[in-house]
Amino acid sequence: MTKLLEEALEKVSSLMEEQDRIASEILAEIEDEAAWAKRFATRRDKLPRLADEALAEHRQGKSRPLDDLL
Repeated sequence: MTKLLEEALEKVSSLMEEQDRIASEILAEIEDEAAWAKRFATRRDKLPRLADEALAEHRQGKSRPLDDLL
């Protein structure tokens, strides 16, 4: 376990009322990461293709800076 995680868990241990909520958030995040990893593992061929399409659109002037969209 890393020092940062040890520090976080030590602080969480003092938050009696919040422990279950924090634990639920951590578990949900771990499940979400596993789901994304599984999706990318089964679609490895699509990601490079999508990246190539995005770069081609950018070269054609079809993209805008993210700051313009926000």
